[in-house]
Amino acid sequence: MKAFEWTNPATVNEAVKMLNAPSPGDVDEAPRPIAGGQDLLTTMKDYTSRPTRLVNLKNIPGMNRITVNARGLTIGALVTLTELEEHAGVKKSYPGLAEAAHSIATPQIRNLGTVGGNLCQRPRCWYFRLEEVNCLKKGGSECYAATGENKYNAIIGGGPSYIVHPSDLAPMLLALGATVSVTGAAGKRVIPLDKFFTLPSEGNVRRENVLKNDDIITEIFVPASPLAARSTYLKFKERESLDFALASAAVAVQLEGNRAVRDVRIVLGGVAPVPWRVPAAEKFLVGKILDSTVLAEAAKIALADAKPLEKNAYKVPLTQTLVRRALAKAAGV
Repeated sequence: MKAFEWTNPATVNEAVKMLNAPSPGDVDEAPRPIAGGQDLLTTMKDYTSRPTRLVNLKNIPGMNRITVNARGLTIGALVTLTELEEHAGVKKSYPGLAEAAHSIATPQIRNLGTVGGNLCQRPRCWYFRLEEVNCLKKGGSECYAATGENKYNAIIGGGPSYIVHPSDLAPMLLALGATVSVTGAAGKRVIPLDKFFTLPSEGNVRRENVLKNDDIITEIFVPASPLAARSTYLKFKERESLDFALASAAVAVQLEGNRAVRDVRIVLGGVAPVPWRVPAAEKFLVGKILDSTVLAEAAKIALADAKPLEKNAYKVPLTQTLVRRALAKAAGV
């Protein structure tokens, strides 16, 4: 691990100033905020990131609260994954979000990892994580996963890089219409989550979201809606614990009199460089009663844009199965 400076700001504005300090020019050497550190410290140990300064956010008050009221759910960026999954109001009114938090890693990691950090994780692609490989995401000229070992890589929205976004919270939060509050040198702003993540083909291929180097996520807001009560998150992983999604499905459904679909959100995880919403499948479902035929057709539509690489075509039927099961579970059929 490269040597770095450690700072302890007492306010968000102090933290922004410390993050705004001049860096050597390489994005991987810029100052970085740290909270739980479950992903950042790993990237530092394998030299994927080499920040000259770490800005500790844990001493900043007010960023570790969860509030549930008539307006919706407000989650401080420093709320731990354990706190989110165990919160009574979240489990009652936003069950899919509690399920998504519970699916992450191990209890020990959930005790430290934060909601803000989970949204800002770096890719898990092994070419990106290997110190000796200078792939496209690290400033090189090639995505080696495109023609190499790509079992875990993207089947939708890939190119020129074929990473998948590793967050489990992101698909569920996107399905629930969440927004992210951010503070940076330019001031405060609120970003809809569907505008927060960026495809490799959009903007800077080395980044996964719209945050600037001096930006800090302060809180996440999920509006109250009829969809939230019938929400669920299903995830398939190779190991029972401490593993990322090979594929996942975040679903939220509103029914007319417990029968026909009035509104629905479907967001896929583990299959694209960003949480991948499928509006065509949503549109198909509106007004229909969920039976086996409708569920199968919706799952087929959800994966219609899939373009698997050589070694990951298995993700298509796997994700279709997750979509069918998540819809059935959320709707109670």
